[in-house]
Amino acid sequence: MTMTTSVEPARERSSTRQRPQGPRGGSGRLQRTLVAWAFCSPFVLLFATFGLWPVLSSLSMSVTDITSKDVETPFSVNFVGLENYATLFADPTFVRAALNTLYFVAVGIPLTMVISLAIAVALNSGIQRAKGFFRVAYFAPVVTSIVAIAVVWRYLYKPDGMINSVLSVVGISGPDWLNDPNWSMPALILMAVWRHFGIPMVIFLAGLQSIPPELHEAAVVDGASRWRAFRSVTLPLLRPTTLVVAVLLSISYLQFFEEPFVMTSGGPLDSTTSISYYAYEQFGFGNYGTASAASYVLVTAIALLSLLQFRLFRAKA
Repeated sequence: MTMTTSVEPARERSSTRQRPQGPRGGSGRLQRTLVAWAFCSPFVLLFATFGLWPVLSSLSMSVTDITSKDVETPFSVNFVGLENYATLFADPTFVRAALNTLYFVAVGIPLTMVISLAIAVALNSGIQRAKGFFRVAYFAPVVTSIVAIAVVWRYLYKPDGMINSVLSVVGISGPDWLNDPNWSMPALILMAVWRHFGIPMVIFLAGLQSIPPELHEAAVVDGASRWRAFRSVTLPLLRPTTLVVAVLLSISYLQFFEEPFVMTSGGPLDSTTSISYYAYEQFGFGNYGTASAASYVLVTAIALLSLLQFRLFRAKA
């Protein structure tokens, strides 16, 4: 009994000494928080200046009637609410631009994903010696200047260019690709797929290499064909990778701008005008409020499509 009573006070005294005091503990946490914010402050300042502030400014401009004439006299700018958005959807050119963008996304994204996945599978299981060469060759269009690409593809799309020359060999009279409203958008989609499939290919290749080979071996032992093993084993395990690819392509393809800007200037007959190109033109005309509203329609479309893809391609429990 005497030993028990002597040990318990000793434990209480030791625990009392180790317990931090309230004010000191609070001041220590505050000091660590301040130090952390001090290290983060350069990034926070740069992000607020060049990221957050322009976004908020363009959002505020989308609900005003600001034009290039109002830049020098900002006090004449009036709040108009959603009038700019209503004007957009009443403009036939914007409606055509929205449909063109939808067409470009609906055809371009699945085509790019299928081609990039097929090439990734071929590189992962096919040629071994020249695999590095083919990876660099397939990725080269991603890092090539759009101006250089445009020069080459404009030559290919000429009425007497290489594509029509190849078609004439098999008895097909090719169209004037970039000057025909029916063929200008498919021509730009083909060029965009060739230009953008490099990054999805690399991502798919990384996803394929992360799949344990034992799973495919087990499927083969169970009597599954290569196609059945790919469909039942590889594709389900590639769902997270497919999600990343789909979101990246959605952001890139919905901002469809460089191809019509360099190749067709939105023509012929607005057949290649996109939402981004429409916003660019409105900004050039000095209609800053309308251009900002068109940009936020595009932002909303990107967010909704990304949300849909998260629900479609998320990994199943």
